Amino acid sequence: MIIQKNTFKFLQRLAANNNKPWFDENRADYEAAKANFLEFTTGLIKQIETFDEGIKGIEPKKTLFRINRDIRFSKDKSPYKTNMGTSINKGGKKVMTAGYYFHLEPGNKSFAAAGCYQPEPDVLQSIRQEIDYNLGDFNKILKSAAFKKYFDGLDEIEKLKSAPKGYDPENPAVELLKHKHFIVSRNYKDKEILDPGFQKELVSCYKVSYPLIKFLNHAFS
Repeated sequence: MIIQKNTFKFLQRLAANNNKPWFDENRADYEAAKANFLEFTTGLIKQIETFDEGIKGIEPKKTLFRINRDIRFSKDKSPYKTNMGTSINKGGKKVMTAGYYFHLEPGNKSFAAAGCYQPEPDVLQSIRQEIDYNLGDFNKILKSAAFKKYFDGLDEIEKLKSAPKGYDPENPAVELLKHKHFIVSRNYKDKEILDPGFQKELVSCYKVSYPLIKFLNHAFS
């Protein structure tokens, strides 16, 4: 399964013509791009299932995000996203569990991510407790040679300035506990995305992240 050049071209053209009349005129091209991305996602899920049984039975089309933007509270009234995304996790994208995300966007803006983004307060507390109780295991995941080949560590998206409530500032895990999201990511250039072997590369990336997914999901149980 590959990302076709026409899918990339559609997203590039959409970025230059982000309006409903143009989109309606080019709906057939959008449907073709969406079908290609769904086919790619379907193949991706089948391969992830070989090492993560938690996502077995997920319906591929339900992992995809809508192309329409929510513009109700945004100053940017562009009606469409200029990317395609899929969120593959246990229970589906609307369930708060750790999983895998793929973002497709021309201009060298594509990336793969894995982990838990914007966990609810109770889930965040559970993850922090899991890290606090099992810091050695968590560090072993982040510091493994295979993991470091793909990721630089947890993304510095958003962190507390001081120790979370209830935790000692001298806690050896405090820098990890300050995170509000537990995500790792890897960027991909356009030429990598369009390479025939890209899906295999992406699966390898996710397989390396699986121990992190497993650790985080243990906090939910």
